[in-house]
Amino acid sequence: MFDFSVLQYNSQYPALTTIIFTVLCSLLLGIMIAFTYDKTSRDVYRPNHFIQAMILITIVAATIMQAIGDSVARGLGMLGALSIIRFRTTLRNPRNIVFMFGAIAAGIACGVLGFSIAIAGTTGLCATAFLLRATPFGKRPELKISLRLQHRGLPETGPEVDRALKEFCAKYDLHEYRLLPNEKKSRRHLYIYHLRLKPGKTGSELSDRLGEIENLRMVSLIFSRIEQENI
Repeated sequence: MFDFSVLQYNSQYPALTTIIFTVLCSLLLGIMIAFTYDKTSRDVYRPNHFIQAMILITIVAATIMQAIGDSVARGLGMLGALSIIRFRTTLRNPRNIVFMFGAIAAGIACGVLGFSIAIAGTTGLCATAFLLRATPFGKRPELKISLRLQHRGLPETGPEVDRALKEFCAKYDLHEYRLLPNEKKSRRHLYIYHLRLKPGKTGSELSDRLGEIENLRMVSLIFSRIEQENI
């Protein structure tokens, strides 16, 4: 076992051995976090610059904590210096924010010589991420289905549409209704539904079923990924 007591720390002049070991430890933990993120994320597109940022931020955080040491004046000065920089990068995925904070926390723990805390916390984060991926919480995001229906004349097809939706959909809701003008003075009705298909039912089957209804001029299904808008 490595004896951490050999890392003698001086708040003004850290030992060279301490600095090197801190950088190496934070680097390894950053690589571990980035590797876990890459292997557990179900996103098709994972930007390389974000993965690199998770590795580099651990070293940066550790360096800042070592530079501050036990000096309150240094801490206030560092706070003032960092306040000049405006960070405008937005992380829309809450999971990405968690991994970024995990990398920063590992770097801070290494910077204050809390290597045991850094290693234990990083190991717990990575192990939990792999565990969650194997559970139902790690399933792929659902697809939101939007149905657009358009017909001319009076809305006499409503009951038939409802019967078809009840047959194929577990849930459905009328999201939007529009009355569109027409040059021939025959009004067009546009309905937009949000729905969830029943297990075993497909969108093509629903589209074929709706196509059998008279007076429907346009039937289209739009599949889009559900984003966590409420988080």
